[in-house]
Amino acid sequence: MIGYCAQSPWLQSMSIKDNILFSRECDQSRYEEVLDTCCLNPDISNFKGGDEYLVGENGVGLSGGQKARVALARAIYSKARILLLDDPIAALDHQTAETILKKLFTRSSLAQGRMIIFVTHRMDLLTRYADQVFEVSPLGHVQVITRDEINMHDELLHFTATEDPPETADEEQTTLGSNGTAVKVIGEEYRATGGVMASVYWKYVKAGKLRFWVILMVVFGIFRVSRMAHFYYLKIWGEAYNHDSDIIMTSNAPEYHISTIASREWLDIDLGLPPPDENVRPWLFWFFIIAVCQFVSFFVSDLFIILLIYTAGKRLFEDVMRKVTNATFRFYDVTPIGRLMNRLTSDIGTVDGQVVNQIQNVAWYFIAWVSSLVVIGSATPVFLAIAILMTIMFIYIFLRFLPASQSLRRLEMVSLSPLMSNFGTLLEGLTTVRAFRAQPHFQDRIIVTTDAFQKMDHFYWSLQAWLQYRFDTLSALSTFMLTMTALFTGLSAGTVGFVLTAAANFVQFTHQLCRRYGELQMQFVSVERVIELMDLEEEPEGNVSPPAAWPSYADDVIFENVTVRYAPHLDPSLQDLSFRIPAGSTVAVTGRTGSGKSTLALTLLGTIPPERDATAYGTIRIGAIDITNVNKHMLRRRISFVAQDPVLFPGTLRDNLDPIGEHTDEECALVLRRVFDGAGHFTLESRVDGGGKNLSQGQRQLVGLGRAVLRRSPVVILDEATASIDKKTAFYIQQVLREELKESTVITIAHRVEAVKDADYEIVLEKGKLLKCGPTKSIAL
Repeated sequence: MIGYCAQSPWLQSMSIKDNILFSRECDQSRYEEVLDTCCLNPDISNFKGGDEYLVGENGVGLSGGQKARVALARAIYSKARILLLDDPIAALDHQTAETILKKLFTRSSLAQGRMIIFVTHRMDLLTRYADQVFEVSPLGHVQVITRDEINMHDELLHFTATEDPPETADEEQTTLGSNGTAVKVIGEEYRATGGVMASVYWKYVKAGKLRFWVILMVVFGIFRVSRMAHFYYLKIWGEAYNHDSDIIMTSNAPEYHISTIASREWLDIDLGLPPPDENVRPWLFWFFIIAVCQFVSFFVSDLFIILLIYTAGKRLFEDVMRKVTNATFRFYDVTPIGRLMNRLTSDIGTVDGQVVNQIQNVAWYFIAWVSSLVVIGSATPVFLAIAILMTIMFIYIFLRFLPASQSLRRLEMVSLSPLMSNFGTLLEGLTTVRAFRAQPHFQDRIIVTTDAFQKMDHFYWSLQAWLQYRFDTLSALSTFMLTMTALFTGLSAGTVGFVLTAAANFVQFTHQLCRRYGELQMQFVSVERVIELMDLEEEPEGNVSPPAAWPSYADDVIFENVTVRYAPHLDPSLQDLSFRIPAGSTVAVTGRTGSGKSTLALTLLGTIPPERDATAYGTIRIGAIDITNVNKHMLRRRISFVAQDPVLFPGTLRDNLDPIGEHTDEECALVLRRVFDGAGHFTLESRVDGGGKNLSQGQRQLVGLGRAVLRRSPVVILDEATASIDKKTAFYIQQVLREELKESTVITIAHRVEAVKDADYEIVLEKGKLLKCGPTKSIAL
């Protein structure tokens, strides 16, 4: 087993304590020592529930630094003799990182007897504790430096170890106030109750266009009429061979003459055709015409089914995706990806592939049921009475089945979400799981969630068997009663055969109509779950369309009395911020982990609007325009934002540098050479895997910086954009940014001192409040 801490922290949707223990038994003294070493106690004291605070999916409820420290604590708490720590201090401010290293290597017993392999770019912090240093060159060559050699040099491996500005606060000030992080708790998935509402059916019908449904029902009717005509024509054809067989006898019934039975009047239709034993061709011709009508109506109905599947599915998916993509960011904070993917894959798949087919079945069986009932009722009222009685019994049994089956279907779909989430979590953290040899634990978790899903599926199909048994019994009883009735009714042989066929079909159609309608209800649970996404709260679009030249390179960025909360019931993440960022300046936003730096960046993108009520009215202006009212799509297209963990798409490097194709190949190639310092082995056609999995974290950040350089927006926000890049490369990137974005207002969120030294202006945050603000030189004094 290896205690592994990845460069990009991987956390589960559990409490802080469960993430650290990682399914191991809790050694309280060791656990408390780990919390102290990783400086987590001050943070935990401010969380609701303490270390039982739920971090959300992949640690969404924590800041970047907190996630890194929890992941580090998990590795340190393990009993592994080897620790592999992949730059866990990259996202931490200087003092917090220094405190953690000092406690780990000098003040605690947690490092004793262990081999610790620490990968980092922050050499100035770690070399004093290292027994051996391995320098890896860009070409992969490794140079080994021993402890004695380290002590002989003030500078190591050509890196300039620059000291950070002295901190006057003690280490306890690394604590995160309750206003520094929003409490984001994932709630239970909503599950509707009762039957599927009529409004759900109506929305689906409208999605497929009403005129298509009307045409489909007409075609279904034509098909059923031609089907009944088929059987009736065969009945007339058969009787036309012998006109003397007008008398039918039964062993227990008197003679009946067909002409005396009123029910025969509608059945005896003179087609005006010659006797078939004299000339059969006219009979064959009309039989062919009826067959063609059946084929054409069936073919046309299938075409309209395909059309409806495409039209309704496409429209619903587009509407849902528009709602999901425009949903508030709070929705993504509290909604697991597995839950969302369940609805957008499993439920959408049902909508696309099964719903219309079930509607077709229900419509077909309903029309067939009505036509069979008409035929039976026209032949004899006794048949009709028995048919109605059987129908009532079918409906009674079905109504006992339907509510339970709908609830089980909903439970089945809801229980699928945790299964998908667990698979997604496992795949994302597979390296960590294998390093800790925790595969058996995750296998058990997958088995538990699979069992929970299969329970609902098992009960659902057991209920189907319950219904099948009762329907089959009732069908047999119905067929027996209708057959006995036919035997003691004086009808011609052809009419008896025709009515018995209709009666048998009636029983089958009643059975199938109930079953198909039940299945339709089950399938519409998926439609219901998809349509629920259409009720998502969307972020305000903004009703101001700014001028084409906005923002300009001469526009200041102004915060006035800005207070921000992630949700109304939470404490503020930013409190009453007021400052002005001069146009064209480079601004460093600094502060300890969880001080609200990333939240400030999000407010500039319009993702979290400032509070506006009777007690506060915050505004954020770029130039003279309040961005709160600006159209969000326009705002985000005109501001460049580079996150600490950039989002990369599968494709080429060119596709990722310029995702929307605004620039030429020559411009992209120039930026690639500049940002990658000659590009090395990278070209515009270099392949990038989804999420940039085939690139290092530092290379992914360089791609993100390349996007910003390529766009040259008047306002550029860099959120720890060089945290995973070595100092030499970071120094080069700072130089490139100065040259390429010299006219832009660059807002850099960083812990590194070189980012502060390169800035004209500095903003210092603490616990969501403005601590210092002004020119860098004046703040450094």
